[in-house]
Formats: sequence, structure tokens, C-alpha cells
Amino acid sequence: MNLTSRLNVLPFDDLDGRRTVLTEIFGEPIPDSLSILPPFYCDYGLGASFGERVFINQGCFFLDYGGITIGDHVLIGPRVTLSTAGHPVELDERYDFITHAPIVIEDDVWIGAAATVTPGVTIGRGSVVGAGAVVAKDVPPLSLVTATSGVERKRLKPASTATL
Repeated sequence: MNLTSRLNVLPFDDLDGRRTVLTEIFGEPIPDSLSILPPFYCDYGLGASFGERVFINQGCFFLDYGGITIGDHVLIGPRVTLSTAGHPVELDERYDFITHAPIVIEDDVWIGAAATVTPGVTIGRGSVVGAGAVVAKDVPPLSLVTATSGVERKRLKPASTATL
């Protein structure tokens, strides 16, 4: 997070400085064709890898503790969140540990502005995620997904000793 704060105060036209800091954030050289526009935020850095000709617009959040793999020719809109970590949903376990699962974005994917991708999701080759979508399950190749509706998936057990 210290490195992303350094990245986000660089002059916009300091492309060499940006590349140097991004290499530090991700722990290895990044593809020459990778374009990440600041501000950019990530919590770990070492858990992300990128293919060729990837464009990441401004204001994105990569919570990459569980690993993020981005294929070739991927476009990511502004304010997109890729979150690989979470907490157990059961109230008795919620504060005990962090869960995590990788996100995989295959080649030729476009993710629209302010979309959120949750842990464990794979977005198939050639798919489009519409702006504002919340993606909580895998997207098949060559699909268009949209929506932000809340759907009750299951009922949670009451806490044995709630400390909220």
C-alpha cells in the first residue's frame, strides 16, 4: 500500500516512474504493453499477473491476496474492484479469519466501469461485464453479463454469542 501511494502522487506523464513503481508493486517486470492509469490501489501486489495489451483505467482496486490472473487484450474500466478476499458469512465465524480465492480473467475480456468481481470467479474468454455489475459466479466464454440485483442465496444461522 505504501508503493501504491507513491504511484498515485507521480506526475501523470512520468511513465518511466510509473513503470518502475508498478514493477515494485507486482514484484516482477510488467509487460511493456500494460497500461495502468492512476490512481490505482492494491493490497498485496505480488498476487497479480498480466498478459499483453492490458488496459486498466483510473480508480481501480485490486485486492489480490488470493491471486489475480489477467489474460491478453483485457480492458478494465474505471473504478473496477477485483476482490479475492473476504470473510466467512456465518456470524460465529465472521471475525475469525479471512477467506480467499483467485480471480481469473481470460483473454479478450472487457469489464465495464464500477463492476465488482468477487473471490473465485473466472471470466471466460471474449466476455463483457457490464458497467456496475457484481460478478459472483463464473462467466462463460463469449457472454455478456449485467445486473446488480440482490438475491437471497441462503439463510444464515443466528449467532450463538453476538458481539456486534
